[in-house]
Amino acid sequence: MEFKDYYGILGVEPSAGDAEIKTAYRRLARKYHPDVSKEAGAEDKFKAVNEAYEALRDPARRKAYDQLRAGGYRPGDQVRPPPGGFHRGPGGQPDVDFDEIFAGGGAGGGFSDFFESLFGRGRAGAGPRGPQAPGESRAKLAVPLSAVHAGSSVRISVGGRTLDVRVPRGIRPGQAIRLARLGNGGGDLLLEVEYAADPQFEVDGRNVIHVLPVAPWEAALGATISVPTLGGPVELRIPADSESGRKLRLRGRGLPGTGGAADGDQIVELEVLAPRAHNDAQREAYARMRDAFGDDWRRG
Repeated sequence: MEFKDYYGILGVEPSAGDAEIKTAYRRLARKYHPDVSKEAGAEDKFKAVNEAYEALRDPARRKAYDQLRAGGYRPGDQVRPPPGGFHRGPGGQPDVDFDEIFAGGGAGGGFSDFFESLFGRGRAGAGPRGPQAPGESRAKLAVPLSAVHAGSSVRISVGGRTLDVRVPRGIRPGQAIRLARLGNGGGDLLLEVEYAADPQFEVDGRNVIHVLPVAPWEAALGATISVPTLGGPVELRIPADSESGRKLRLRGRGLPGTGGAADGDQIVELEVLAPRAHNDAQREAYARMRDAFGDDWRRG
């Protein structure tokens, strides 16, 4: 089993803070997203970035990874799991009472053997549990936003079994899905929902936030751009004279409301980016822009 350098995949130092890791993830996930990138191998790079972020965004998982990495492993080194695997219950039997279960079908797809050997198949690092009823087992279920929006099913693995679990539409973090007789000792398993990281959207209550890269001429002159939403792409009009940080609202395009609450909105935050010049014609175009705007453009 080959060691994965999750810090190297995200292009950050091991001392990087949570905000730096999150920024690197968003930048790379946007770059390699299969719906955007035409680069060879983009899908595999996207999955690698997603896996690296899942490993490092959670303090318990990051601590477990750092402890293994402290052994001097480097990319390409072979890692041999201890007998019974890194995470096993008494007697080498799988510990069914997972602390966290990852739903398949989310952004990035399945995880590597290295990830599953370190954190368990569908499991993340251990942590303290809250009080629970006798015979109940509890776990956290990381659910893709697409499933929350659509109310669709997700595929999970529990104790060696593969199950399709229906996610109620608009379910909120902290709410639970009950699976009868699938916990330890034949009791019920309560899956406490949390939202899985998404490369395109951040969640703010019922609203979702999407950062949209726009070219300088699109921001200056205005444009109509296809924007991803949880319900599929829509056309968004960018007003002329827009700047980085400007927020546009797509009403009703956020997470569904429940219990009579209104649906959330999607907030589109503009990020003006200058494309790289790849040929003489593009460099000449930038030179003409320089000459047209002069040195006083910063003064507005």
